Amino acid sequence: MAYIRLIHWHSGEAQIKARPLSDLGHEVDASVPRPPQFFKDLQKNPPDAVLIDLTRLPAQGRDLAVAIRRAKATRHIQLIFLDGEPAKVARIKQVLPDAVYTSWEAALSDLPQLLKQSCKNPIIPSSIFQSYAGVALVKKLGITPYSRVALIQAPESFVQTLLDLPEGVTFVADTSESDLILWFVRSKEDLQQAVVHVASLKNRTPLWIIWKKQTALKQQQVRQAGLAAGLVDYKICAVDATWSGLKFIERK
Repeated sequence: MAYIRLIHWHSGEAQIKARPLSDLGHEVDASVPRPPQFFKDLQKNPPDAVLIDLTRLPAQGRDLAVAIRRAKATRHIQLIFLDGEPAKVARIKQVLPDAVYTSWEAALSDLPQLLKQSCKNPIIPSSIFQSYAGVALVKKLGITPYSRVALIQAPESFVQTLLDLPEGVTFVADTSESDLILWFVRSKEDLQQAVVHVASLKNRTPLWIIWKKQTALKQQQVRQAGLAAGLVDYKICAVDATWSGLKFIERK
């Protein structure tokens, strides 16, 4: 029997999905991933396969799979994607063409054969951002029609870079009235001094912490600061040549 790491972004649904696998005799870890500990655990105790359910938060599952493939210690783990909308599955296949794509029903019956498929020479995405190539910035950020976007310490010309804004989008100063917050951070000191305060302003609103590249501030430091403030990241974005961002929600 196999050790399976099941990825599903709703704890209750994950346990339901895991039950048939456990009934077949497999050892299943269906806990919701919490980076960076998730990747440490994966390296310490690599599973026979990572099963990623694409019916909920498929972009998040895709980004997790890309990170698994890009890490030398985990890239040979078999990746199996389950279900999902055909158009979204097709985009994931462009980035990870040698992963396995199947349905839940088929996986339950075919898992022994799927685990035997070779993963000796996996295709490694060139960048964590490869899956976002060609996607408009407003879509990457999640700016939707009639949304209210709060900007904190944004560059003066930032709004002008947002081409093809959806209808009815407004930029507001009051974060309590916003549907999305973009906070631009220019140094590690700025992040540490203000992250708790900014996290308290969000009131369950998604928050992008966008940091300046080519500084001492790195992605892992941004993630750790968010976690310490009661947040969890679930999306990454290359804003432009100067800025990168992590999207956070309030940790349950």
